[in-house]
Amino acid sequence: MTAQAPQPADAFRRMAENNAWANATFYDAARRLPDGRQTDPVPGFFPTLAATLNHIYEVDLYYVDALEQGGKGYTVFEREEVTSLDALAALQASLDRRLIAFCQALTADKLIEMRDTERPGTTIRENVQALLLHLFQHQVHHRGQAHVQLQTLGIAPPQLDDFHLSFERAPTAEAYWR
Repeated sequence: MTAQAPQPADAFRRMAENNAWANATFYDAARRLPDGRQTDPVPGFFPTLAATLNHIYEVDLYYVDALEQGGKGYTVFEREEVTSLDALAALQASLDRRLIAFCQALTADKLIEMRDTERPGTTIRENVQALLLHLFQHQVHHRGQAHVQLQTLGIAPPQLDDFHLSFERAPTAEAYWR
């Protein structure tokens, strides 16, 4: 039996699955923090681990809404910061499932479709592929900062890069492969 050639959008689906696994793995580790520590001051772009995780969630929400053409724009940022790790994990997991579903439905034609993104004083049109690439880069960038914040708070951060390769793939990653 011959393996089927990957489709153009397969890499985006795989990145969405990797993102969901990395978020779930990170939250599993972060839940070992004693209550209240997620709001302790730590070094980083954001002053607390909870603030960093809220930022990741909000920006994901902004871009997933744009990709789905939901029209919410900057209003997604009009919410109270969530400090409960369990609540944040649930919000993020739900959004991660939406992103996976979006990426599962991608085709080569859909990757070049344009989407409106609200920007200060204007609306900018971006293609789906560029929005997804930016979203995945943003997630990795800030999850790396959260990784250091978690370590600063005394919890050993989890290994988050053993997803794509068969060699040393984390056993928990298998559940995220479709």
